[in-house]
Amino acid sequence: MGAHGHGEAYKIPDPSIYKVDDIPKLKQVKEALGRQGLKDPWLRNEVWRYDTAQWGTHAQRLRVFMTRGFVYGLGLAAVTVVAETLLGSNDHHGHHDSNGGHH
Repeated sequence: MGAHGHGEAYKIPDPSIYKVDDIPKLKQVKEALGRQGLKDPWLRNEVWRYDTAQWGTHAQRLRVFMTRGFVYGLGLAAVTVVAETLLGSNDHHGHHDSNGGHH
Protein backbone atom coordinates (compact mmCIF):
# COMPACT_ATOMS: atom_id res chain seq x y z
CA MET A 1 0.00 0.00 0.00
CA GLY A 2 1.10 3.57 -0.54
CA ALA A 3 2.13 5.95 2.16
CA HIS A 4 0.17 8.96 3.33
CA GLY A 5 0.59 11.72 5.84
CA HIS A 6 3.76 11.17 7.80
CA GLY A 7 4.96 8.04 6.02
CA GLU A 8 2.74 5.45 7.66
CA ALA A 9 0.81 3.15 5.36
CA TYR A 10 -2.88 3.93 5.02
CA LYS A 11 -4.97 1.02 6.25
CA ILE A 12 -8.59 0.88 5.19
CA PRO A 13 -10.63 -0.47 8.10
CA ASP A 14 -12.88 -3.46 7.57
CA PRO A 15 -16.47 -2.26 7.03
CA SER A 16 -17.78 -4.80 9.53
CA ILE A 17 -16.37 -2.72 12.41
CA TYR A 18 -18.99 -0.04 11.75
CA LYS A 19 -22.37 -0.65 13.36
CA VAL A 20 -25.28 1.70 12.63
CA ASP A 21 -26.94 0.65 15.89
CA ASP A 22 -23.94 2.03 17.85
CA ILE A 23 -24.83 5.59 16.75
CA PRO A 24 -28.17 6.86 18.11
CA LYS A 25 -28.73 9.40 15.30
CA LEU A 26 -28.08 6.81 12.58
CA LYS A 27 -30.20 4.23 14.41
CA GLN A 28 -33.09 6.73 14.31
CA VAL A 29 -32.60 7.16 10.54
CA LYS A 30 -32.53 3.38 10.07
CA GLU A 31 -35.72 2.95 12.10
CA ALA A 32 -37.49 5.82 10.31
CA LEU A 33 -36.62 4.28 6.94
CA GLY A 34 -37.78 0.88 8.21
CA ARG A 35 -41.18 2.28 9.18
CA GLN A 36 -41.61 3.35 5.55
CA GLY A 37 -40.46 -0.04 4.26
CA LEU A 38 -37.13 1.39 3.11
CA LYS A 39 -33.55 0.45 3.79
CA ASP A 40 -30.27 2.32 3.19
CA PRO A 41 -27.53 -0.23 2.55
CA TRP A 42 -24.92 2.56 2.59
CA LEU A 43 -25.90 4.02 5.98
CA ARG A 44 -23.04 2.11 7.60
CA ASN A 45 -20.63 4.24 5.56
CA GLU A 46 -21.59 7.25 7.71
CA VAL A 47 -20.73 5.66 11.06
CA TRP A 48 -17.08 6.79 11.01
CA ARG A 49 -18.21 10.43 10.98
CA TYR A 50 -19.64 9.94 14.47
CA ASP A 51 -16.54 8.18 15.87
CA THR A 52 -15.12 11.26 17.61
CA ALA A 53 -12.55 9.21 19.55
CA GLN A 54 -10.77 8.17 16.35
CA TRP A 55 -11.66 10.92 13.86
CA GLY A 56 -12.50 13.93 16.06
CA THR A 57 -15.57 16.07 15.78
CA HIS A 58 -16.74 17.62 12.51
CA ALA A 59 -15.29 20.97 13.63
CA GLN A 60 -11.91 19.38 14.43
CA ARG A 61 -11.77 17.62 11.06
CA LEU A 62 -12.72 20.88 9.30
CA ARG A 63 -10.01 22.80 11.18
CA VAL A 64 -7.36 20.23 10.22
CA PHE A 65 -8.51 20.29 6.58
CA MET A 66 -8.52 24.09 6.37
CA THR A 67 -5.15 24.58 8.07
CA ARG A 68 -3.26 21.68 6.50
CA GLY A 69 -0.28 23.12 4.65
CA PHE A 70 -0.91 26.66 5.92
CA VAL A 71 2.44 26.90 7.76
CA TYR A 72 4.35 25.67 4.69
CA GLY A 73 2.44 28.03 2.41
CA LEU A 74 3.07 30.98 4.69
CA GLY A 75 6.77 30.09 4.90
CA LEU A 76 7.08 29.81 1.13
CA ALA A 77 5.31 33.14 0.66
CA ALA A 78 7.76 34.78 3.08
CA VAL A 79 10.74 33.21 1.28
CA THR A 80 9.39 34.49 -2.05
CA VAL A 81 8.97 38.03 -0.74
CA VAL A 82 12.47 38.04 0.80
CA ALA A 83 14.02 36.57 -2.36
CA GLU A 84 12.35 39.16 -4.61
CA THR A 85 13.38 41.95 -2.25
CA LEU A 86 17.01 40.82 -1.99
CA LEU A 87 17.47 39.90 -5.64
CA GLY A 88 15.47 42.82 -6.93
CA SER A 89 13.10 42.52 -9.78
CA ASN A 90 13.96 43.60 -13.32
CA ASP A 91 10.29 43.72 -14.07
CA HIS A 92 9.21 47.38 -14.05
CA HIS A 93 5.71 47.09 -15.42
CA GLY A 94 3.73 50.25 -14.98
CA HIS A 95 6.69 52.56 -14.37
CA HIS A 96 6.75 55.58 -16.68
CA ASP A 97 9.57 57.92 -17.51
CA SER A 98 9.14 61.66 -17.58
CA ASN A 99 8.26 61.54 -21.31
CA GLY A 100 5.23 59.32 -20.65
CA GLY A 101 6.88 56.20 -22.09
CA HIS A 102 7.68 52.92 -20.42
CA HIS A 103 11.17 52.04 -19.22
